[in-house]
Formats: sequence, C-alpha cells, structure tokens
Amino acid sequence: MLSSGLTLIFSMMGVLNFAHASFYMIGAYFAYTLTGLVGFWPALLLAPLAVGLAGAGFERTALRRVHAFGHVPELLITFGLTYVVLEVVQLIWGRTPLPFDPPALLAGAAFTVVQGADGLSIVLGTAPEALCKVAQCSRFPMTRAFMMLVALLMLLALWLLLTRTRIGLVIQAALTHPEAVESLGHNVPRVFMLVFGSGCALAGLAGVIGGITFVTEPAMAGVVGSIIFVVVVVGGMGSLVGAFVASILIGLIQTLPLTVDKSFADAINAMGGQIGPSTPGWPLLRITLSQAAPILPYLLLVLMLIFRPKGLLGTREG
Repeated sequence: MLSSGLTLIFSMMGVLNFAHASFYMIGAYFAYTLTGLVGFWPALLLAPLAVGLAGAGFERTALRRVHAFGHVPELLITFGLTYVVLEVVQLIWGRTPLPFDPPALLAGAAFTVVQGADGLSIVLGTAPEALCKVAQCSRFPMTRAFMMLVALLMLLALWLLLTRTRIGLVIQAALTHPEAVESLGHNVPRVFMLVFGSGCALAGLAGVIGGITFVTEPAMAGVVGSIIFVVVVVGGMGSLVGAFVASILIGLIQTLPLTVDKSFADAINAMGGQIGPSTPGWPLLRITLSQAAPILPYLLLVLMLIFRPKGLLGTREG
C-alpha cells in the first residue's frame, strides 16, 4: 500500500520523498483522533484526505521552490520534514503507543486454519474453542485480510486512473513532456501538486489500516521508511504492477527465512565438509538464515541495481 503512493511520487515525478513514511504515520494519528470524534469508518476516509491536503500544501509551499535545483535539495527538504513531523507527533500525542483498536467488524479472525487428525481444513471466522482444544488452530486476523483487500483495490484503481482516463494521460504526459502539456493549456505545476498530494493520501490510507493492524507509535515510520524504497526500486521505476510484485517478493524474503534455523556452515557440513570454530570466517559462516533475514531485502536491492537497474517490470529511461 505504501509503495503505490511512493510509485506516484518517486517513480513518476522523480521526487526523492524521504518523508513518505512520515505521511503514513500522520495518517494513523489523524485516524486515531478522528475515530474518537466521528468513528472509524468516517475516519478511514477523512484521515487520508487530510494527509493528502497536507502533502499538496507542502509541495505547493516548500517542495516546489527547490524542485528546479535537482534531487539533492528535494532529498534534504523531505528528509528534514521527517524530523519535523516526528517532533510534532511526539509533542501532540506523546511518545507512548496509542490504544488504536480496530472496529468490531475487523476485530475477529477472517478465517482459521485447523490442523487435526483428519488433515488440514479452513473455518471461516473464528473456530470454536472446543475444536481448537483437540486440534491446532491458526487464526488469520480480519485486519490483515482487510489490508490485502484495500491494497488490491488501490492497485486496480490507480491502474485504471493512469491508463484509462484523461487525467491519467495528462499526468503521464506532464511527467515526460511538460512543455507540450503546457502548450495544450494544462497547468503542469498543479498536476505535480495533485500527484504529490494523491501519493501522500495513499500513504495516509495505509497508515490508517497499519495503525489498527500494528502499533500506532512515533517509531512506526522508521519501521517501514527504508523498505518501501526497496520495493519501488526492485519492482521498477514507474511500474505499479512491479511495485505489487516486489512487495510480495520482499514479504516472502523477509518471512520465509525466519523458519530456517540453519547456517552456511550447517549446509556445508551436511554435504561432507568439515567447518568448525577454527575455520577462517567462522563468525560469518555460522550466522543462520533466520538471523540474516532482515538484510536479505537490501541484498536483493544491491543485486538488482548491479544486474538489472531498471527493476523487475520497469523500463530504462532514455
């Protein structure tokens, strides 16, 4: 969900928006406050709208002034915005996590995987306690199912907007041939402002759902801040489908190795090798795959930049 908004801003506008995760955090905090006033479901719409307006205002008043000077000023001003947002959030809402619980409709389990004597079965919703006492139950939260649904709808809506509407054609043309678009009577700076605001609104929507799924706290932006750039670069610059595929791929890379408690030394010894504490490089060889899981996405990023800089589904710029 976050990579979709960043694809609009980073891949299509060429703006290094290091504050994208901060807009994600603002969406969660705005939704928490609005939920106490109007309820969760109105807040699900109002919070991303407020974040989008804030992002459009930032582009209009600050980012646009440095856009003509290249990527480094854009990087610095968005990087500085992350610290400003963090301090403002801590000043208003404090440093401790907030009790942002999901609504009743999303509080249960979407389905339960039951592994019993008769094999594997799936029970919609929460399985009865009596069944879980005689079988092994694994519940899939409704919040995560809702997150998956919204992510798919977001991808479909963005793809239809950019490829099947006049607005999408103007946006794509403004990013590649701004002078020609201006000569046709379109306001290119306004198009950029709307694109930046829309990307921030998508980040805010991700923050609302992430706030009820994970933990709403000031550190939530730092948790996802770097990995979303990995998703966009690996997927391919300007490719929404590439961002979707890369997000699934990196999710698997981050989670599947956690179940493997074996190291390179174990693999070599299993094939007949003799590796022990006296072997050169032993501290590195004994690192298990589960311990190395957090760095695997960034290793994939390095390999992608070396062997396929345009990403999985991106196109190399001329």
